[in-house]
Amino acid sequence: MHQMTRVAAAAAAATIAAASAAWAQQPPTVRVRGTIEAVDGQNLTIKTREGADVKAKLADNAMIVAVVKASYSDIKQGSFIGVTGMPQADGSQRCMEIHIFPEAMRGTGEGHRPWDLRPQSTMTNATVDQLVTAVGSDHTVTLKYKDGEKKIVVGPECPIVTYAPADKSELKPGAKIFINAATKNEDGTLAVPRINVGRDAPPPM
Repeated sequence: MHQMTRVAAAAAAATIAAASAAWAQQPPTVRVRGTIEAVDGQNLTIKTREGADVKAKLADNAMIVAVVKASYSDIKQGSFIGVTGMPQADGSQRCMEIHIFPEAMRGTGEGHRPWDLRPQSTMTNATVDQLVTAVGSDHTVTLKYKDGEKKIVVGPECPIVTYAPADKSELKPGAKIFINAATKNEDGTLAVPRINVGRDAPPPM
């Protein structure tokens, strides 16, 4: 019996070690912000915001999502939204952009983390707990997520968008795109499982 227990324990340890090694070997993901320059089937040539040319290949089942202009009035108590912000001295975040998630995407990336839109910027994906219209042009939104909450100051300069289904016809030269999690193929191209494309607003995130 003890021998069987030791064998089972050793097998479990080996399984955990193998899973940990596989996790450690997961390729890092990269974000791409830019403009489509050319389309050839599943292959895209993109001019990034930094000025580089990159080659990207859409997965056969890639999700293509349109970025659609929205407004502050579209944000309701209980909405699940994502906010890119800049930390302020009082602990609040000054809004740089807001994306309103459709209900089917509620919970996506919930929490607060660093972001790379600008140095020191952050991303908060959370549920709207309170909306306050301040005197003047700024609004205040309180967001709550599993481990805490953030106060967001929303000025009139903050772009607000939402998402809608899209297809490959919207991936054309001149289209503004955002790819959140591409991985590098052996040939140096980027493998793309999902791409956001601006329909009537460029992806601001």
